[in-house]
Amino acid sequence: MDRNGRNAEFSDFVASRWPHLVRSAVLLGCSHAEAEDVAQAALTKCLASWSKVRRADDRDAYVHRVLFTTFISARRRRWTQERPVADLPEQTYDDAFEAVDGTDAIARSLSRLTPDQRAAVVLRYYAHLTEQQMAVVLDVAPGTVKSRLSRALTALAADPDLTELRGAP
Repeated sequence: MDRNGRNAEFSDFVASRWPHLVRSAVLLGCSHAEAEDVAQAALTKCLASWSKVRRADDRDAYVHRVLFTTFISARRRRWTQERPVADLPEQTYDDAFEAVDGTDAIARSLSRLTPDQRAAVVLRYYAHLTEQQMAVVLDVAPGTVKSRLSRALTALAADPDLTELRGAP
């Protein structure tokens, strides 16, 4: 494939997957701005080895693996110059309080999970990866994926914020 064809194929892939990858990074624990940075860095790595990504049995699992490792690397790195902030000055807010309350409850509940459990929940229920794909992304055995999901779901079922959101007593 020539360079123009490769770039067009990559551009189509990015256009279709960008919102999903950014949202996955947000659910992993990034602010929206940081999530865009992580997704961009992951996709830059994928572009550099696009021929390898193209040959992968499952492109989504491959790219999620790159996104996940980029996220972990960003968390390990000490950055002393820029600091992300929760609210940007130019950000506007609408009156969708119920949606915001639900999103906030979910975010708080996810933040109480261990990083491994949180990654498992995001990859399974947001990215819709199979247990086998998750095992590849997380570089663990499928049984480990099952136990992480089980523990995470048990914790989420007992979470008071989610109980309140469901309207249960």
